[in-house]
Amino acid sequence: MTHWDHLPNAKHIDWVLASLKANPKKWAAAYNAANNAAYNTASDTAYYLVKDAARTVAYDAAFDAAFDAAYDAARNAARSAARGAVLEAAWDAILALFAYDDCAYMIESEVGELKIIAAFGNQRAILLLPACIVYNEIKSATPSKSYMDKIKCLFSI
Repeated sequence: MTHWDHLPNAKHIDWVLASLKANPKKWAAAYNAANNAAYNTASDTAYYLVKDAARTVAYDAAFDAAFDAAYDAARNAARSAARGAVLEAAWDAILALFAYDDCAYMIESEVGELKIIAAFGNQRAILLLPACIVYNEIKSATPSKSYMDKIKCLFSI
């Protein structure tokens, strides 16, 4: 059990931490890609105002113990040469998942779609863009069973 099991986005927070630990280089690359996209569409000040607003929402939601535990877990998982970027990317995703109950679907969205939403200044999209990039990279690298393989499995029972 974690301190955030009671939150609606608990499984997504767990995914962020697990993928962060398993793929720190992908998280660092995703952070750089998302940062470049954010800076191309918004001023430096606007980008950090979004992050500050999300932090305020998360703290105001009275999740202090869970929030601190998630940050510690992210910090421990981000032990790598690019630790700063890795931690920042994961922390942004965790901030969004704590602050906004309705944003987890964005992680599983198409990267191009989320970039468009982020370009319009959507806080959730800006914070979750690195997680979306990592999710899609992992998904595309993982072979999935074809429809016929699934059907064959059913008939072999």
